[in-house]
Amino acid sequence: MIRRILILAGYYSKRVFFSLTGLLLVILSLVYWAVFFPPGQGTPDVENYVILIGAWGAAVTFLVTLAISGRALRLENYSLLVRLPSRVEYLVAVLLGSFTLGTLLQLLVAGLALIRGPEITATQLLAIPPVWLSVNQLAAMLAVHASDLVTAGWSRVVLFGFIAIALVLNSAASGSSSWFAERFVDLAELTARFNLMWFSDIFVSLASWANQSPLTMVAQAVSMIFWPFRAISEAIFNGRFTPSQALAPAVLVLYGTILFLIASTLLSGKDLEFME
Repeated sequence: MIRRILILAGYYSKRVFFSLTGLLLVILSLVYWAVFFPPGQGTPDVENYVILIGAWGAAVTFLVTLAISGRALRLENYSLLVRLPSRVEYLVAVLLGSFTLGTLLQLLVAGLALIRGPEITATQLLAIPPVWLSVNQLAAMLAVHASDLVTAGWSRVVLFGFIAIALVLNSAASGSSSWFAERFVDLAELTARFNLMWFSDIFVSLASWANQSPLTMVAQAVSMIFWPFRAISEAIFNGRFTPSQALAPAVLVLYGTILFLIASTLLSGKDLEFME
């Protein structure tokens, strides 16, 4: 099984890398390096280096996963899928190829950024791989859910709709306790400017309700989902991980595992529509 997965992952990653899509991804990597790490200027500090390279790793892994997932759904690859004993192996091969190629493109930018870049100590160097790799695998899992490979019905809308709502609630939790009420007041003022008094009255009522509702507590509870990202960023800028912050990459891997279980369930039960 492992050999089949490795061969298929290598096949898809090579096909994408040596295609026009791969060329564009390499060009984007070089552009990202030239913009954020200009050789003539140099990188100011290690913190920016880790954050910016980590962000690029997540972005390029997302794009690579979309490319490989689309290629995996081509009709020419139908014979590869039907010969596998399980569709889960096919999904693992797609994710492994995407993760590997995305990480290699990330390392390309990371290596180029070291030209007149920061001096990284051994301790800082050992802390980088868990952060980058955990973020990359989560990006790959999100990308495969955004592709047509595992999407079934409204699954894509439900997942990313939930993430969007969670982001809004996270913003509310990081603001004042009257964040929701202030937003409704802003909407009431906006509609009043256009003489939409009926809508304005509704938003005023909602603002009054939000002041007395438990929305703030709900927002604080939902914001715990994003704790790993806050913990990692704080640890990077502080220069060290506390015992609790050291668990943040493992939590991201847990998120990825949950998304993988959902993706494998969707892929196993859906009717695949291959593209010519």
